[in-house]
Amino acid sequence: MSSGQTLLLGAIAGITIFIGLPVARLRSVPANLRSMLAAVATGILIFLLWDVLAGAVEPIEGALTAGRDGRFLWLATLLAVGFAAGLLSLVYYDAWMKARRRKAFLLGPGAASPAELEHEYHFAGLSPARWLAVFIATGIGLHNFSEGLAIGQSAASDQLSLAIVLVIGFALHNSTEGFGICAPLSGDAELPSWAFLGLLGLIGGAPTFIGTAIGQAWVSEALSVAFRALAAGSILYVVIELLNVLRGAGSKAMVTWGIVLGLVLGFGTDFILVATGV
Repeated sequence: MSSGQTLLLGAIAGITIFIGLPVARLRSVPANLRSMLAAVATGILIFLLWDVLAGAVEPIEGALTAGRDGRFLWLATLLAVGFAAGLLSLVYYDAWMKARRRKAFLLGPGAASPAELEHEYHFAGLSPARWLAVFIATGIGLHNFSEGLAIGQSAASDQLSLAIVLVIGFALHNSTEGFGICAPLSGDAELPSWAFLGLLGLIGGAPTFIGTAIGQAWVSEALSVAFRALAAGSILYVVIELLNVLRGAGSKAMVTWGIVLGLVLGFGTDFILVATGV
């Protein structure tokens, strides 16, 4: 398979994330339906958390059972450090953003003026709902990078049929991730622009293409573990944030059913890959 054909497969797998993004521009959606959408997104993300951790732990367990102690310690360290970095970087970034928002309400020296605050947030912030959407897209993007590595590495090994099956499965899987990204935006006061939705799609989908390009040129088990660990940490942060939002939105039964539906969608697309022999 040529380099161009492999990159085309990676692009196809990543572009399907755009399918669910236009939902964010709907404003006639009832509050209960928005809560259900956020709950489904949470279920999908919980599945992705399991998926990336399972993929990261597998080579570590393999090194342990093979008696390769040095390799085991190296990969286990990558997992721990990457997971902590993915989770805590978002925790501290969120704390920093909240501290800057509180500064606007200070009196006396050091307080931000309304003009300064407006300039700052138009440049860096957007609304909390949009930041949450960016966080979700980032976590999914890290996850999709590891998927791209799998596509590229299978193509580099001349396993054409495996690469094609991976593309089909990942494309179907990624088509559900767009709904997860746009879930926080459904209740935002300001309608998101098509440019912003396109940016979210690039953050979440482009890493599939990038991972494919790297995977076909350079096979690295350690790189795959590191990016899966980063993805797991960032996804866990987003799940915590979404659960916090859902705690006061809709009935507990409806939210629970939404999470179950998200899990079913996540595992369902994964079972399709298993059924095809991947």
